[in-house]
Amino acid sequence: MTGFRPLIGHKQLRVGRFSEVGRVYLVTSSTFGRARIFSEWCYAKAAVQAFLQPSLVKNSQVIAWVLMPDHVHWLLQTGDGTDLSRLVGAMKSSSARAVRQTGYQGRVWASAFHDHAVRSEEDILPLARYVVANPLRARLARRVGEYPFWDAIWI
Repeated sequence: MTGFRPLIGHKQLRVGRFSEVGRVYLVTSSTFGRARIFSEWCYAKAAVQAFLQPSLVKNSQVIAWVLMPDHVHWLLQTGDGTDLSRLVGAMKSSSARAVRQTGYQGRVWASAFHDHAVRSEEDILPLARYVVANPLRARLARRVGEYPFWDAIWI
């Protein structure tokens, strides 16, 4: 079959790839079925508290993030001994467990995620701005500070 391209976020995108120590990645993960789970304050708060636990991130760094109603963007820098897939898996697993403990029933995250390795240090700040401005583009807020579920290391 010619011209076959895997879907964005499909696990085939990661076949043969590996995470690099110190590399910055823009990671996007959607909720299962694109359900707007995080429109509910209690679920969003539980997810954020869970995925920002220092014990999960360890020696990696979350540079910027935003939790949208049906997806999350993380700008992550991997640390020594950190595999990107394991880190993202741990963040998704921990947040899903916290959301279910808050009362949500069902799957929280889609199994796949999309990652983009940042090639240049100059791209980090524009990508962080892109991440935290996501609620503005979705018309969930008029100013970045109005939306509660985001952060960046510079703030």
